[in-house]
Amino acid sequence: MYRKGAQDAKRAKRFTKLVREVVVAARSGMPDPSQNPRLRSAIAAARAQNVPKDNIERALKKLSGADETYDEMRYEGFGPGGVALIVDALTDNRNRTASEVRSIFGKHGGTLGESGSVTYMFQRVGAMRYASEAASADEMFETALEIGASDCTFDADGHEVVCEPERFHEVREALEARLGPPEEAELTWKPLSSVAVSSDQAETLFRLIEALDDNDDVQQVSANYEVSEDFLQRMTA
Repeated sequence: MYRKGAQDAKRAKRFTKLVREVVVAARSGMPDPSQNPRLRSAIAAARAQNVPKDNIERALKKLSGADETYDEMRYEGFGPGGVALIVDALTDNRNRTASEVRSIFGKHGGTLGESGSVTYMFQRVGAMRYASEAASADEMFETALEIGASDCTFDADGHEVVCEPERFHEVREALEARLGPPEEAELTWKPLSSVAVSSDQAETLFRLIEALDDNDDVQQVSANYEVSEDFLQRMTA
């Protein structure tokens, strides 16, 4: 019962973050998805995570009378073992969010840096993920090549198609037209290289990432860590 309650709470928080992105996307351009690529992508991402359609529609209907606004913030820093982290947030109170993010870094062996301190270690990309049964590796690669994606990989978790950020909406919609909605679609930070961390460092690092992700204002956490397969199996168990 308690485990289910915790899972439900995490799901509700995830829904809130996805709906917030819908609201920000609608405010950044036309509130009509057909005229706003970012809004179309935000709605597609929310639906891929099973956010109820009513939640999305209520958020859009409230826009006309709502006066709250969200600022897009980015924080950069280092975690245990020298792992670089980028934290993207949407907040209605910059001071509160900055204070909370700084506190989380401090409590979990990390340090918050200045803007630009770690982004050079990453590449900004659009990423779309499909289950392995969506297509064969060859079919997915050919499709990705035809629609102008920059890379396509396949592993035990399925397919990942990567594109330049300015082509994200175009590539996502082309993929969806051919293969249906992706399981995930987002703009993210792809590490250019990774940092190997020990099991002890990884445990602290994962607690840091989990605490950041659990913050209401944090939308996405990107990191360039590398851990052993044995450690991942122990964590899963």
